[in-house]
Amino acid sequence: MSESEQYSRNKLMDFIEYRPLDIEICDVTLRDGEQTPGVVFAKEQKLAIASELDSMGVEVIEAGFPVVSANEKEIVKEIANQGFNSRICCLSRAVKGDVDSALECDVDIVSIFIAMSDMHLKYKYHRSFEEMLGCAKEAIEYATDHGLKVRFAAEDSSRTPIDRLKRAFKEVEAEYKVQYVSLADTVGILNPTTTHYLVSEIYKSVNTSICIHCHDDLGMATANTLAAAEAGAKQLHTTVNGIGERAGNAALEEVMVALRVQYGIDRYDTTKLTALSEMVSEYSGITPSVNKAVVGQNAFTHESGIHVAAILEEPRTYELFLPEMVGGKRNLVVGKHTGTKALKGIINSIGFCLEREELCALIDKVKVCTEEKHKSISREQLEKLISQVRQEQKTAEKQDERLSI
Repeated sequence: MSESEQYSRNKLMDFIEYRPLDIEICDVTLRDGEQTPGVVFAKEQKLAIASELDSMGVEVIEAGFPVVSANEKEIVKEIANQGFNSRICCLSRAVKGDVDSALECDVDIVSIFIAMSDMHLKYKYHRSFEEMLGCAKEAIEYATDHGLKVRFAAEDSSRTPIDRLKRAFKEVEAEYKVQYVSLADTVGILNPTTTHYLVSEIYKSVNTSICIHCHDDLGMATANTLAAAEAGAKQLHTTVNGIGERAGNAALEEVMVALRVQYGIDRYDTTKLTALSEMVSEYSGITPSVNKAVVGQNAFTHESGIHVAAILEEPRTYELFLPEMVGGKRNLVVGKHTGTKALKGIINSIGFCLEREELCALIDKVKVCTEEKHKSISREQLEKLISQVRQEQKTAEKQDERLSI
């Protein structure tokens, strides 16, 4: 199946102006995703997730926060030494000891972060901006002197004065030649318009690659991440199933599929997304909502008769992209809204063929059953109703024979 047959491209993109995307994905499931309350991944689970991310073509994997524990450090080091094509990153506070832990893990990139918003400076650090920037510079200098590539991240960027961000990023860029500067929408306050503005302002001020890290408190993490990419952000942060603190992060599956549909970026193996989603769901104990985009149970489930009838002829009538593109499966459901034409297509697809009278009788039973139980009908229930209709039809025919005699 050709690419053009797998999804509908958003042709309206041809009418808007945006900077050509130059992006990479940094998946932070193993670090920020594990900060989801109640989630702790075992070593084998982290290795399995990392392996899948690598096989899909994710460029950077944030493997963890080594200073958290000896076990965490061991896991990060093992992931870093797997020989993946993905580069391995870990998190570090602006503290020499954290950088030492990163060095011991053999990672490719260390993400050194500080917050620079008034809120965090006053209530978290109880220190001034100058003091915290000084701490960051010391840690960055120590890391670069020891051969580490550095991502300098500003926690709570979206509530930090832009001029303060510009100053910090420009100074660190000039003094230490860091590989990335990172903007974090730590509390999910941004919308696509303000995300684009923030990234654009930083893009005009630095030559260093910009990262965007969005949280989903207002349900806009994926949209904000794409807006950042249009404004010039290079590294896009995601988590599988959008897990993470509070309402979570930008979802890998959403970002990856949107990059293909909206911008034609097709270098990632999206066919593994559903399996990866199920893996992370099992390991984390968090099941995505049934209507979750891309990987939810209902992402490719259809009940409406008008929809099903059209899908039986051409799936893209009601599917933006085919389930095969993300390793999913289509599910045609029989329910209250199913029409005769759709029902006929569904029962034919499972190996049954009914006469028109039988079909009409079946549709009546389906509607009564679904309205009584207030839910759709399973395949097993549908087959039972088909058997009932056929039995009733046979009984009626016998009665007609006796009457004719």
